[in-house]
Amino acid sequence: MDSGFHAAVTGLGMVTPAGIGVDESWRRICAGVSMAAHDEELDGMPIDFTCRVPGFDADALLGRRTAWRLDRYVHLALVAAREAIADAGLDPKEWDASRVGVVMGNALGGIGTFERQHNTMLSEGTSRMSSMLIPMMGVNMVAGYLAIDSGAQGPNLVTTTACASGTTAIGTARDLLRTGRCDIVIAGGAEAGLTRPILAGFTRMGALSGRVDDPTAASRPFDRDRDGFVAAEGAGVLVLERVEHAKARGVRIRAHVSGYGASADAHHATAPDPTGVGVSAAIGSALADADLLPADVDHVNAHGTSTPLNDEVEAKVVRRMFGDRPAVTSVKGVTGHSLGAAGAIEAACTVLSIETGVVPPTANCADPAVDIDVVRSKPRRLPVSAAVSNSFGFGGQNAVLVLTAA
Repeated sequence: MDSGFHAAVTGLGMVTPAGIGVDESWRRICAGVSMAAHDEELDGMPIDFTCRVPGFDADALLGRRTAWRLDRYVHLALVAAREAIADAGLDPKEWDASRVGVVMGNALGGIGTFERQHNTMLSEGTSRMSSMLIPMMGVNMVAGYLAIDSGAQGPNLVTTTACASGTTAIGTARDLLRTGRCDIVIAGGAEAGLTRPILAGFTRMGALSGRVDDPTAASRPFDRDRDGFVAAEGAGVLVLERVEHAKARGVRIRAHVSGYGASADAHHATAPDPTGVGVSAAIGSALADADLLPADVDHVNAHGTSTPLNDEVEAKVVRRMFGDRPAVTSVKGVTGHSLGAAGAIEAACTVLSIETGVVPPTANCADPAVDIDVVRSKPRRLPVSAAVSNSFGFGGQNAVLVLTAA
């Protein structure tokens, strides 16, 4: 397969802690104010704050009959996907369903449903458990339910590369378009894992920020005083099309996904390779796939988790490969870290930066500890012709997208 293939982004959908829908999410992300807050479901735990999607009512948004049989991570994905499909000007009743694929990223599946049903089994016995447990908890079911909802009958799969899952999904979707297997792919990521055991696990690892007295200051990517990430939930969905297909429909092309690279650190289960060799390889591969040089990149939407090790390694690689030219931001300062959904949400934000010429600020980065150009305090107006979106995950899994102006 030749490099230089462009997948057209024709639709965006977002459900994030910054808001329900692209417009509300983008407005709050650009405002640069953290959405972290005390979480009543974590009362009594050592770290009791998260970034949840505010005011999300699945019954109202999806209908009670649909909502009751789906886990929350699918609720989030369905709302985002419906927005993206509508934004693309697509009518599922009219498309060639066999040429429409779905690729979604997810790390934990329906963990909330699993935990509730496990508790029911322990307290009330197996006869009281839901018959919907298995289809509600399966990691693959988010893609299946999106296909059921939209009638997409093409390739249907879920990518699971931890916190790189959403980015891996978009890269995989682009490959389906490049090979000619699909004309349209609904791609992105979704996650809703803010449960007590999951948060306890992250706490025991030392991965979470401990700022329980000041949650809004907790997620601070690239800041000297960062001490861990803030766990979040959310969904981001992009509609990708073959450029010829989008042009034949006469629709707006918001941006292009022009390159994708992936690698493995092969170093440690949870810590990044301090040399950054794997990250460099993924970025280099994505740039080569896009037929671009580092000097062509105007903006880097960083993984930027607010953990000491990730931010140090990522900044070192960005500096080594790009120098101080690109404007770097991490939206996780506002949204927290939504695990398997993060890369898709950030890819959507990168599309918006290309479209609007606005790079949002990195919330809470008051004193950068890194030698790169971190956008801080307020949004920066900047023409963006080419941008890189980074995602990295446990297991040493790295995934990088290159997005370009249409």
